[in-house]
Amino acid sequence: MRETLTPTSKPVHVIEETAPATQTVAHISASEVRETALRAALTLASKQDANGYWVGDLTGDSTLQSDYILLQMWLYPPDEDGVWNPPTMPRVRKAARAILDAQRPDGGWSIYTPGPAEINATVRAYAMLKMTGLSVDDPRMRRARDLILKMGGIQACNSYTKINYSLFDLFPRKYCPTIPPEILIIPGNLLYEMSSWTRTIIVPLSIIQAIGQTRPTPGGMRINELMHPRRKLALHRRDRIGNIFIKADTLFKRWERKSVKKIRGRALQEAERWMLNRLHFSDGLGAIYPSMMYTIIAMDLLGYERDHPDLIQAIDQFDGLMLEQEESLIFQPCKSPLWDTANTIFALGELGAADHARTTEAADWILDREIRRKGDWAAKRPDLTPSGWAFEFANEFYPDMDDTALVLMALLHARASDPERQARVERRAVRWLLGMQSSDGGWAAFDVDNNWEIFNSIPFADHNAMLDPTCPDITGRVLESLCRRGFKPTDSPIARGIDFLLRSQETNGSWFGRWGVNYVYGTFLSIRGLAATGASHAKTAIAHAARWLREVQNADGGWGESCLSYETKRFEPAESTPTQTAWAIMGLIAAGEIYSSAVQQGIRWLRESQRPDGTWDESVTTGTGFPRVFYLHYHLYRNYFPILALGTYAKHFESRTADGARVQ
Repeated sequence: MRETLTPTSKPVHVIEETAPATQTVAHISASEVRETALRAALTLASKQDANGYWVGDLTGDSTLQSDYILLQMWLYPPDEDGVWNPPTMPRVRKAARAILDAQRPDGGWSIYTPGPAEINATVRAYAMLKMTGLSVDDPRMRRARDLILKMGGIQACNSYTKINYSLFDLFPRKYCPTIPPEILIIPGNLLYEMSSWTRTIIVPLSIIQAIGQTRPTPGGMRINELMHPRRKLALHRRDRIGNIFIKADTLFKRWERKSVKKIRGRALQEAERWMLNRLHFSDGLGAIYPSMMYTIIAMDLLGYERDHPDLIQAIDQFDGLMLEQEESLIFQPCKSPLWDTANTIFALGELGAADHARTTEAADWILDREIRRKGDWAAKRPDLTPSGWAFEFANEFYPDMDDTALVLMALLHARASDPERQARVERRAVRWLLGMQSSDGGWAAFDVDNNWEIFNSIPFADHNAMLDPTCPDITGRVLESLCRRGFKPTDSPIARGIDFLLRSQETNGSWFGRWGVNYVYGTFLSIRGLAATGASHAKTAIAHAARWLREVQNADGGWGESCLSYETKRFEPAESTPTQTAWAIMGLIAAGEIYSSAVQQGIRWLRESQRPDGTWDESVTTGTGFPRVFYLHYHLYRNYFPILALGTYAKHFESRTADGARVQ
């Protein structure tokens, strides 16, 4: 297998220019586009931290603020008279204010922008606003309550909302799915057939449920008014396998009542050990919000005193996710420094605007964060040498393939202060990435062959993320990353990755996007991956995908796609965004359509929508956490993706002009 590991490898292949049936428009010159991109690049470069990295805010929806208030109710219960005045009350009030600010005119709360009211977000917001003293007779509360009942009441919520409120006797525990800690001691590594984020959520939850304590609410408040009078409380699934799991849940509950103390004690000890081990070398369990919150509750139930260093660390790491202002408090679901830094270096590098001193600082910072210990992934790849990078500042058990592939591309544009060390790190990372290819030829986020579909029928699987299957967007990025380092379409991993993408293409030419919204994201990365391989048998698929991108372009020249597409399983148009416009442009350029009217109009849209300071505005949600359940707003996407698209355009325009290509 051929492997080139120097940062001077040749750039990605591009399909030869095609002649799409689109209207010809005047071509925008490379100098004009470069001027626009450089203006943005100067602003983005200035955001580099003194330690060498870039990180933007990463926000979700109002459920994070609601759950923060819930956690404060757990840690600081009301006194004997029902009065609730936690030491964190100033922050609680700020969180409540942020929740109210996010309320929609119809009384509900959405999980993406712009999006409709969603039952879980609305129930959580109403409940926590009530607990913080907002009267149920307030017009805002009346509108929310009416809408909740119209949507099916609290019974229509997912398992995690119900479990959260069962901790305060606000929802009957017997109607919540059971997560037994014995899952950690049964043979077969069953836990590792679930996605990494599910593992980090259910292990502390299993401790919480096994201990089974509850906390009072302020003044003994209830939310019975949210119970729909005609809907059942009991667990129910419409499919046969789901009903089997519900019967199993009944057995789990019986086991909880009559369990052998010795077995339950051993299971709890193993769950505690598993949880605490993953707090080391990490910014919290999984370094993500829900796991970190449940870890704090679990440690509290296990008897960790408030001055215990592990509990202090867990709370500090959780509080470190907040973005606090004078009048408001918003929580981030996690932090994204590796992702933002790699995207920034890659964008600036492709533009040719990467400052040597800045990129050296960034490269040194990145190399220091290579993961050298085995994580959960080693359950299926025990002999693979550890490497790779995580998404966050520190998350040693969970390096991911998407970040690793992107970092490897970024390092092509960055020379560390120790080139020999950089070469060693890159070699390890490439080997790790190759070793994490799944049997179907694709790459997932954190694990290999994490695809037991039966798990999606488990009662607590309604967060829609029980599994971490291979996906086109990550596979496309990995293919591009490896081919930029000299791999060929005849190399086995590349050939298998190509076949995966060709098999997973939708009939309309698009690809599903798991980690970005949605088909535009999956399509641009799949095209780039296939184009990078130079595989002749992928040209038809690429052309089909390019045609689809042209067809979904907005009339204003940009591209926009709604999170609703995850619900309907088809492209759903939205207002043009700089992020999604940049993705589409890059997909079309990789497909050889740099001179097409679609690309020219997209470039013009980016230039005309740029702000005077070189940045772009974007309110529409373009990032994906769990499809249909949780979405992300990356606040730097709207800046570095347009730079990458504009830089890609300028580079290829100049290259074709230099090669004598006819420019009309």
